[in-house]
Order: sequence, then C-alpha cells, then structure tokens
Amino acid sequence: MISFPNAKINIGLHVVSKRSDGFHNIESCLYPIPFHDVLEIVPADKFSYHQYGIKKEIPDSENLIIRSYQLLEKKYRLPEVEIRLIKNIPLGSGLGGGSSNAASTLQMCNELFHLNLNSSQLKELALELGSDCPFFIENEPLLVSGRGEDFKPNKLNLSGFQLILVFPELEISTKKAFQNLQNLDSGRNLENELSKPISNWNESIRNDFQQPFFEAHPELKTDFDFIQSKSLYASLSGTGSTFYGIFKEKCELDIQQKHLWIRL
Repeated sequence: MISFPNAKINIGLHVVSKRSDGFHNIESCLYPIPFHDVLEIVPADKFSYHQYGIKKEIPDSENLIIRSYQLLEKKYRLPEVEIRLIKNIPLGSGLGGGSSNAASTLQMCNELFHLNLNSSQLKELALELGSDCPFFIENEPLLVSGRGEDFKPNKLNLSGFQLILVFPELEISTKKAFQNLQNLDSGRNLENELSKPISNWNESIRNDFQQPFFEAHPELKTDFDFIQSKSLYASLSGTGSTFYGIFKEKCELDIQQKHLWIRL
C-alpha cells in the first residue's frame, strides 16, 4: 500500500501561556499544502524500515513512523511489515512532515489490517505521538488551541493562490524554539483575523517564533523581508526553519535560499 503524506503551513502561531505539565497553550491555524513524501507499507516476514531522499540517522525511539507502527502493534498485535519512505519534506522545517508520516502510518495500517478504527480513534492514537499528528488524520484547515489537541474546523480556502516555500539549510529543534520564547500574552483572536482579507494579515497575524528565529539567523532576514514586501502575506511556518509567502500569481524572485513554488 502506498500513500503520499502531505505537509502543512501554520498561519499564525501564538503562544498564549506555559502549562503546569511543561507544555504551552498555543493558538494557530494549520493549513494542508500539496507538498508530499511517499510512504509504502507491505506485509513482510520481519519488520524493516528504509528511508530514501532526505536522510538523517534517527533513533527508532524518535522515528514517528516506527513509533506509529509500534503503537498499533502493541494494541492490536499487527503482523510484521516492511516500510519504505521517500523523504521530500525537510526535517525540522515546521511543515509537519514527521507528523504527517505518523498519521499516514496509522491510517494505512488501519486499512491494511482491517482494524476498523474510526477518525476519532485514529486522532486519539495520533495525539500519543505528537501535537500536530491528529491534524493530518482529516487534513482540513483547523484552528488548534491548548497544546495543539483542541481542534475547531475553519472554512479558510486558499485554492488558486501561489505559495512559495523557502528552505534554509537549518533544522530547528521545537524544544529549543520554545526555550527561546519570551513575553507571552493573550493577543488577538486568530479566527477573527483570518476572516479579513489576506492582504491585512501581515498587520495582525503573527508567528511568535519568527522574531527570535531571525534574531538568531539575521542572514535570512533579507530574503524574508523581500518576500514579505512582494506577497500578500509572509510568515515562518510552525517552530521550524521554513518561511513562506502567499501570492496571487507566481513571479520571478531573486532569492538566495532554496525554494519551491506550489499552487494551492
């Protein structure tokens, strides 16, 4: 069985407060985008995992695909499988590639082994793997809050717009990104701001990780400022290193970093 786990962007990422359990309360809009990895799972005599494309040695205990399979295997005594991943979505980029791979693994094993788990059950399992993982079960625009486990559907539709993704060769640790945060406050209502024209978003929708990111990497600020000046809206995505711009039409841009245009 083959699937094509997709990426997401965060439109706004506001950190409201720190929780007693060590996590943070956040507010963000997660929006799926057509940028994909390729994942294959087939029955086998013994378990194996193979990764192609972007490669990095990750312990099995941190690999969300392997953890997803192990979670189901422990609960439902799954047969052995061989898993192959073609990795296109950069690691640590803020595009949710690992979370998307995890959600797809749950969905594929559910179908492959006839577990008959419904969407709510899959999302509960996905939350055990990471805060962003449940989003990819339904893959529709969502407002997320709490530590990322509280969802509210959103009717935001960016179809027809052009998205440029810029990929600095950096992998950002989510843990370190949160450690660098300062001044938390309640801020504006994201749902209300999303209902305004996209051209107004730069004034009111922010990613709280953006300022510390560019303070740590000032060499990237020129490209970001240029994209922001030309686009309807520009932002860092999630807690990662990728930043993006939303445009009405694709255009020629003089950008030093690796980048990719996607039609939404």
